[in-house]
Amino acid sequence: MAGCVLLGGSAAAQAAPAATLETSETIFSVLAALNACGYDRELAVSEPVRQQVRGEVARAAQVSPEGRAALEEVCAFYRDHRQDDETQDLAQYVSLALNLGAPPGFAPLVKEADLPPDASYVLGLAPRLQHFYASAGLHQIWGSHKDTYDALVARYHEPVARLISDTDLYLRRPLSNYTDRRLTVFLEPLAPPGQVNARNYGDSYFMVMAPAQGPLRLDALRHTYLHFVLDPLAAQRQTSLARLAPILDTLRAAPMNQKFKTDISLLVTESLIRAIEARTAVSGRNSKRAETERARLTRQAAQEGFVLAPYFGRQLAIFEKSDEGLLVAYPNWLHDISVEEERKFAKHIKFASAATLDAIHTSPGRPPSLLRQAQQALAAGDVKHAGELAQQALDQKSEDQALALFILAQVFTINKDMEGARGYFERTLVVAHEPRLIAWSHIYLGRICDLQAERNQALDHYRAALQAGDSSAEVRQAAEHGLRQPFEPPGARARSGSNSPAAEPESKN
Repeated sequence: MAGCVLLGGSAAAQAAPAATLETSETIFSVLAALNACGYDRELAVSEPVRQQVRGEVARAAQVSPEGRAALEEVCAFYRDHRQDDETQDLAQYVSLALNLGAPPGFAPLVKEADLPPDASYVLGLAPRLQHFYASAGLHQIWGSHKDTYDALVARYHEPVARLISDTDLYLRRPLSNYTDRRLTVFLEPLAPPGQVNARNYGDSYFMVMAPAQGPLRLDALRHTYLHFVLDPLAAQRQTSLARLAPILDTLRAAPMNQKFKTDISLLVTESLIRAIEARTAVSGRNSKRAETERARLTRQAAQEGFVLAPYFGRQLAIFEKSDEGLLVAYPNWLHDISVEEERKFAKHIKFASAATLDAIHTSPGRPPSLLRQAQQALAAGDVKHAGELAQQALDQKSEDQALALFILAQVFTINKDMEGARGYFERTLVVAHEPRLIAWSHIYLGRICDLQAERNQALDHYRAALQAGDSSAEVRQAAEHGLRQPFEPPGARARSGSNSPAAEPESKN
């Protein structure tokens, strides 16, 4: 790796940066091989270094019979795995490069079964690349252009850092609120400038971008950074999002990618991103003309199928005038969505004949984490499977232990095993750092105490929930209701014997 620059707006952010701007010898090697085999998309508008590297690699490969044989081996593989879609033709190799280790070994970073499907399809390039890397002297060619690559990183550092800082400021997102999550932006001038490849593998987000003879595609970077910020918020609220799933039924005629029509989490997040882009694309915050243009842009997004964009646009207009930050506002935005009203709105939309071409190419990621699968199973009502997945994550100690314990506590709650639930909620509080998990653990424990006639302990838990640091309306309402009166399960007055503190579905996550 060369030319690594940390991107952040404060000393705290420098200690735990939101993003890094980097270069990669592995990505260089994969793209050098493709260029040597004739991949020349957008060559005329690429940085001069692309043409220089192509010439040097071509000459080096012809020096010896071994080099020529290695080149032919790589190119035969490339020809055999060509795709009809030119963007996918490159994208599969970008996915592969992001999942390979450093040269000269190019060893896969994960088991083959855990590779993204498109990377798995071209995994056979790796052993051929080893041979080509050595015979064509790719390491020496890479080293001879290190100063050029470093200069590109330095050139784009300030505009990229400013974009991230401006986005955080708009969302009022704490600059130091980054733990082990990272967005890595790789600059690779051997790729076509007009095609941006974005990937996320678990908590790791990547972009591969080619600088052109002009500005970097900052709009594409902002889009991916917004996913980096918003995806985990959606992942934490699968139950809340499941309530919105009926909206998907209205999207059959929409022109956007099928994945948005079947996954409510993706639809909500992309709709919110489109709304943020509309709000920030137009200058003149208080101008009537600017507001008219922002409304037009969110309607355009809705016509492409992102039907919640106008709703989020209205929420953002209110958000901009308030003092609360994203982490407080986001759960309230989800809570306030009226499924009936949004379905009615979507049914009257005349969808566009085609979606706006998206220069950001994404591909299927690695399989979702065990806890993400557990949350999805819980939202779908498959309690048994959710418990099995959470227990597996807990045993393996490979994922968030607090979230695993919390999901298991929810499973015991739904199964009306109050002692088991109480134990898991208490264990969650021992290890949890996230305010949402802490607050809801206290609320559940307060309800369990109420059901067991331990009112003083219940009050302590409700007060602790209000002090946990999660200011969302759902937490505040649940805790304040518990302080006003002892908890009764839904329908308890209509049926005796109920002993479950289960909340409304949208309140569990």
